[in-house]
Amino acid sequence: MSWQIRRQWGALGAAMFLIAAHVGKAERPAPLPFQPGEKLTYNVTWSVFPAGEVTATLQRVEDSRGDAYEVTTKAQSRGVVSLLYNLNDEFRSVFDPATLCSRGITKTVNEGRRHKQTRIVFDGARKLAILDERDLARPGSPPKHAEHAAPPCVEDVVTAFYYARRQPLQAGQKFELPVNDGNKTVTVVAEVQARELIDTPLGRRPAWRVEPKVFGQLYKRKGRMLIWFSDDAQRLPLRIKAMISVGTITGDLQSVTAAAPPASFLPPSERIRP
Repeated sequence: MSWQIRRQWGALGAAMFLIAAHVGKAERPAPLPFQPGEKLTYNVTWSVFPAGEVTATLQRVEDSRGDAYEVTTKAQSRGVVSLLYNLNDEFRSVFDPATLCSRGITKTVNEGRRHKQTRIVFDGARKLAILDERDLARPGSPPKHAEHAAPPCVEDVVTAFYYARRQPLQAGQKFELPVNDGNKTVTVVAEVQARELIDTPLGRRPAWRVEPKVFGQLYKRKGRMLIWFSDDAQRLPLRIKAMISVGTITGDLQSVTAAAPPASFLPPSERIRP
């Protein structure tokens, strides 16, 4: 497997929950279509081969700025992809349940020989994205620290998905989403293209096909990404498809676990703080 497919699969593991349309804040937002306790599980394929599994689990936590939601996203390679390139990533993103602005994200990446931990905190008051990164494969190397300008309300590569789910979608609309992944903020444009009936592991469902223009903007490589959001109150991302130079990678929603009672708050050592 080339280095391209290695990086693309790793990027997709995040991208399953990384990118969606941003539709602006409504004065009277609709009720949230998700609640703490929800778990989404995806089967991922590369062309016709099994590639892995991605899960996203939402829970209620508490950080230095009060109550928050945290989504833990895990990507695990399997099948032919696992034989060629082992991947085991975990992202933990915290956001404000009222505004859906991101407060920060921690990424633990284990991809082949690449082992890194990245922590990004968004300080809305100072309009900064603060990045701290450690190379776990080289414990003696100095950590990286950087600060970049960011809007007061910005999305990370995970919270963008949850922000999109609470919004109405209509064919022909184009939306802009400010996304920051630790560097400069990129404005991702997304187009709602059509309403379609698609066959999924959950049955035949009506869905809105959305194309976020992430390649060439958030990601420098070439390609296209399509996301199908269910046309119902849950706005579930039923399918995510990335069409890249080495083939097509598709994630299909396999199961949805209903919301459970709120989870316990995180201990202080695990809270994201500015």
